Amino acid sequence: MNNLNQQKDPVSLPYSVWPVEAIAGLEREGADSLGITLFELMQRAGEAAFSLLRQQWPQAQHWVILCGHGNNGGDGFVVARLAQAAGMAVTLIMVESDSPLPEEAGQARENWLAAGGVIHDVSFAWPEQADVIVDALLGTGLNRAPAAPYDRLIEQANRHTAPVFSLDVPSGLVAANGTTPGVAIDAEHTLTFVALKPGLLTGKARDHVGQLHYHSLHLDSWLQSRTAPITRYDAHHLAAWLPPRRSTSHKGDHGRLLVIGGDHGTAGAIRMTAEAALRAGSGLVRVLTHIENVGPLLTARPELMVQEMTAQTLDAGLEWADVIVVGPGLGLGEWGKKALKKVENSQKTMLWDADALNLLAISPDKRQNRIITPHPGEAARLLNSKVSDIESDRLLAVRRLQKRYGGVVVLKGAGTLIASEQGELAIADVGNAGMASGGMGDVLSGIIGSLAGQKLSLYDAACAGCVVHGAAADAVAQRRGTRGMLATDLFSELYLFVNPEISNTKE
Repeated sequence: MNNLNQQKDPVSLPYSVWPVEAIAGLEREGADSLGITLFELMQRAGEAAFSLLRQQWPQAQHWVILCGHGNNGGDGFVVARLAQAAGMAVTLIMVESDSPLPEEAGQARENWLAAGGVIHDVSFAWPEQADVIVDALLGTGLNRAPAAPYDRLIEQANRHTAPVFSLDVPSGLVAANGTTPGVAIDAEHTLTFVALKPGLLTGKARDHVGQLHYHSLHLDSWLQSRTAPITRYDAHHLAAWLPPRRSTSHKGDHGRLLVIGGDHGTAGAIRMTAEAALRAGSGLVRVLTHIENVGPLLTARPELMVQEMTAQTLDAGLEWADVIVVGPGLGLGEWGKKALKKVENSQKTMLWDADALNLLAISPDKRQNRIITPHPGEAARLLNSKVSDIESDRLLAVRRLQKRYGGVVVLKGAGTLIASEQGELAIADVGNAGMASGGMGDVLSGIIGSLAGQKLSLYDAACAGCVVHGAAADAVAQRRGTRGMLATDLFSELYLFVNPEISNTKE
């Protein structure tokens, strides 16, 4: 039900993403820079949430507001007071605790009570006719499964017919990394404050966030003076990576790409990689593959140069190429192992995917001229761990992969992550559930390899390639939906994103 990328307006979201442990400091320093208190910042958060709630549900008359025992609950108290003052019926339910409320949340609670508000405990029966539920239960500090009674309130909110609006982060979703160790709110809208958090953009986020909104609480000018350690990329960045070509350019200017793979019975994988490279703008693409694939590939796509892979053609191809992509359909037999052994000796820019990664897991090495593009299963093999370990902290996993294998790492999945040797970390905020089908990774490898051959750095090629790939899939989904999407469906849309001046002209 909740597809983050199809529902949000990306223009309204910042491109800076901050780790959760930095948020408290940002709020404190930002408030100091404006000469305001943290409580005034909380009031701004409540006002922003109230305004957006009214905008989304103008007819809603009865609001149920769930407040936890922290500053997230404090935001909820501010929303409740504003809603009641505007004439709405408000049922506020609060989770009590033996520990005192944080100072700002305590002040918000007192203001609610002073305004005549009533606080109900968690046993209170919810009104069936509620028009909207405001989730202010658990904030950004969560790192484990919600305990009782939070878990019960979350389940009750998810069962209710009223839509749920989450403040800062859906309760139960870990803002640090996007995991859901227990139950989590299924929000229709989420409004996050001050900074985007990684867990809103990767991992399980898209199952819970709904439409993502952002409010800086008027800290914009101060935030712009800070450099965030994580960057969010979407299609708006493509023009910076992919300027229009010079009128006098020729095919030799746009990269000679060598694609190696396609053992017996896997012509499809290598064909998708090679054609994706052509569609992404490679000047020349040569394929070295199993002899049985040569005829079918030339028939299907005559623009490719296709040869049987032998020791001689491989030596010549490696000498000829600017960039090498190896792995799609390579297999784990002697044929693929011998090819990869030769590729290993090249100092040229290269991308390893699929079976090349499975062979790399058996014989690990570290190098700086390589991009690797594992999905979580391949990442688990590369780190000698389990898929659940990868998905339990995707940000940590991509950093570990980069440290162990060098170069640039693309950890695929919902909210693909890209990490570089220089410590850069990006989230490709594109893509949709239709991409969960065979061949999508082969297409991505071709796109990234192509862009690397067009003079982009390893990191820029990886970031731009992931954005092009996901944005093309989003364009397909917009026209046809996500179920039944094929990897080759992206070919008809790629031109829009590798030529971003087309989209800019249309706008």
